Amino acid sequence: MKHSFIFSALIMTTSIFPIVNAQDKSMSFFVTSENMGKGGNLGGLVGADKHCQKLATAVGAGNRKWSAYLSSERVKGERGVSARDRIGKGPWYNAKGVLIAQNTIELHLYNKTIIKQTALDEKGSLVNGRGDKPNQHDILTGTRDDGTAYFPDDADHTCNNWTSSDTGSAQLGHHDRHGGGNTSWNAAHASRGCSIDALKKTGGDARFYCFASD
Repeated sequence: MKHSFIFSALIMTTSIFPIVNAQDKSMSFFVTSENMGKGGNLGGLVGADKHCQKLATAVGAGNRKWSAYLSSERVKGERGVSARDRIGKGPWYNAKGVLIAQNTIELHLYNKTIIKQTALDEKGSLVNGRGDKPNQHDILTGTRDDGTAYFPDDADHTCNNWTSSDTGSAQLGHHDRHGGGNTSWNAAHASRGCSIDALKKTGGDARFYCFASD
């Protein structure tokens, strides 16, 4: 009789307070392990998203919708697209299950978790930073530090909306949070140009961040 009472109580408790599944910590953030071969010409935002999806699929994470953390700028009166509006709501974890940010506010306003040891590629490998050879810490973003696309000038910050592999410039972040007096992960400085050579000379490799946006 006593055991029946305990069993009934457990059933009642479970129905009132359902068991909450552990939060999914599978990969939802990475730095691309390879560039697309054309410098700042990524085939626009669509091409960059496809590259994220391709790399994620290769490591078994293609069941998510992947979006590049890249902004675009106003063209012929059309409003630009902000990187922060392309990546979903979070939370995001790297390939090792380390929390990167719970949401876009934490990602942009309070973020201290994106560093060399956590900004891994989709394979879970470190990306070269300052002090490594070659240095590849410049990450393409085209973005202000708040994740928006709205720069207060008419300069090119997105390699002509990610279609130029020659002229123009791109806003870059430092995934390792080192160098140049600016440690921003998404808005450290501009590139010297949009060719792969110019991007490498600046300190990068035409890589970018990918987030699971679904």
